[in-house]
Amino acid sequence: MKKIFKQLHIWLSIPLGLVIATTCFSGAMLIFEKEITAIAQHDLLYVEPKDMTPLPVDVVAQSVEPHLDEGVTVTGVTIYADPERSYKVNLSEPKHAAIYVNQYSGEVLGPHERLPFFQYMFRLHRWLMDTRPEDGSIYWGKMIVGTSTLLMVIILLTGAILWIPKSRKMLQTRISISLRNGWRRFMYDMHVAGGIYATLLLLVMALTGLTWSFEWYNKSLYKVFGIEYQDKGHHGHGKVRSNAKGTHHISYDGWQTAYDNVRTTNPEATEYTVSKRGVAVKSNSYGNQRASDMYSFNREGAITKVVEYEDSEPQGKLRGWLYSLHVGSWGGITTRIMWLLASLIGATLPLTGYYLWFKRKFSQKR
Repeated sequence: MKKIFKQLHIWLSIPLGLVIATTCFSGAMLIFEKEITAIAQHDLLYVEPKDMTPLPVDVVAQSVEPHLDEGVTVTGVTIYADPERSYKVNLSEPKHAAIYVNQYSGEVLGPHERLPFFQYMFRLHRWLMDTRPEDGSIYWGKMIVGTSTLLMVIILLTGAILWIPKSRKMLQTRISISLRNGWRRFMYDMHVAGGIYATLLLLVMALTGLTWSFEWYNKSLYKVFGIEYQDKGHHGHGKVRSNAKGTHHISYDGWQTAYDNVRTTNPEATEYTVSKRGVAVKSNSYGNQRASDMYSFNREGAITKVVEYEDSEPQGKLRGWLYSLHVGSWGGITTRIMWLLASLIGATLPLTGYYLWFKRKFSQKR
């Protein structure tokens, strides 16, 4: 039986190895994107408080309206517990668009833009740099990444079966990496021992990552958890231009009062997002990193309804957990480091596998 698993492991790995290595490496590069971005864009994300009285939320929101394209509106304002973090004014389009504002002076600092390196890594990770076809034809980059990830699960499982030692003495060699027995032995140990150490985490990444590739997988996964799946649809992409002006008639009635009320009752929260839907409050350091409590309010800013995270929609909970498990953020800095190391090991496994396969073929010919 092991011979079948071995052949399956090898002949799936040979054509898919480079794609898997690319996906794992680019994913590893994205794990600490926020921290690196905070350093690279420090002047955009941080301000020096001139006094400890920020401008009202509605004033901050209105300050960006002259910089918006026609039809683009403000959807909310994100306020951080750190008084030195600038306010983030979220926009209706394109997806994830926002503008940072100095909440003490009202100065518009600039648009929220991903660093070019991380844009490249993200497109490489998700679509192999491919672009979505406008005619609705096959999205080849997404399809290749999804198929490779699905078959990667089989590769990992067959590799784990092949790793199972027959004796205690063999177990010792299969969990250690030798540095004194030549290059070939080192590559073998990196593939065998390194692979088994990272297998469980790589399986978690692969099984959660498939939700971004296949709708049928999404539906099946949600069904397993007894949750009705609803497709959120596709969003546009692009940049926010700051030279076109439009007419915007958005009501910010009650935003500042609602924020003050919510912050008074949630002083330990790390992030507040005020919008017409309500005030979303994030405070957890572990678990679902997208979890938030929602406070609805009226035009006067009085809180009318509270929906805590525990009582929120199951689909939103599951989606947040899938994301947190995929990127390793659920356990704080410790799990993120573990996910980084596992991803880097995952990127080396196909390379060490190719090396061992070519060495074996070359030795057989000789």
